[in-house]
Amino acid sequence: MAGLVSPDDAALAIVGEDTVHRVEGLPGESAQVGLTLALGRLRALGTTGLRVALPTPGHPLGLSGPPEFNARALEAEEAVVCFGAAFGLVPQVHEAGPAGDVHAEVVWQVLPVREAPPADVPSLGEAERELAEALREATEVLSKLDVAGSGPVAEAAIDAYRARSERGREVLAPGYPPRAMRVLELAQRVGLLVSLAHGRGHGAAVTSAEMAARSEALRPVERTARRAQVAAYNSIVEERERGVR
Repeated sequence: MAGLVSPDDAALAIVGEDTVHRVEGLPGESAQVGLTLALGRLRALGTTGLRVALPTPGHPLGLSGPPEFNARALEAEEAVVCFGAAFGLVPQVHEAGPAGDVHAEVVWQVLPVREAPPADVPSLGEAERELAEALREATEVLSKLDVAGSGPVAEAAIDAYRARSERGREVLAPGYPPRAMRVLELAQRVGLLVSLAHGRGHGAAVTSAEMAARSEALRPVERTARRAQVAAYNSIVEERERGVR
């Protein structure tokens, strides 16, 4: 949308390891279309950027309405909202293929959205400060809950994360500020800690009551990590919006 890569390159990056991404409900199209055509059509409709939303029940993070779009985004726990045009896209993920060769296919449903500021998205500066505090809170909480973060599953997850980082994987598209990269990497590390802490076998909490206590204690940390991820992904659009103002 910023004109820094071709629509074909953008589509390839979006698809990743999935097999097929299609877009349904695009204005002017009566059937599903491919991503390359969809991105071009969205630009023609006035879209100059895309925001991500990562809502959960009780936390409509990144959403601006209307209720129908919010409900679908909450069900999927993710959505994309156009900047410059009143459209949003919600993914529906399906598994396809025979046993042993199962792959993901995604259909993005285009729906009207309300042109309003997205809910509860912090600035990059706010997100970075909140993440630093969240890391301290996570360490304290995990220590109190006797979560050692050890065991084969936890160790494998940490090793995989380190391997991805060492390969210098590109986690954001071209054009993002360095601070956004830093915030996103930190948010992903916090999210990894939270996911490991939720998993059974990574610490001493094994009863249902202990698992519930662990989830309750970590909920604010997980919320902070999600807010920071959205702030990082949306930072380039937010900068453009401030420039327009």
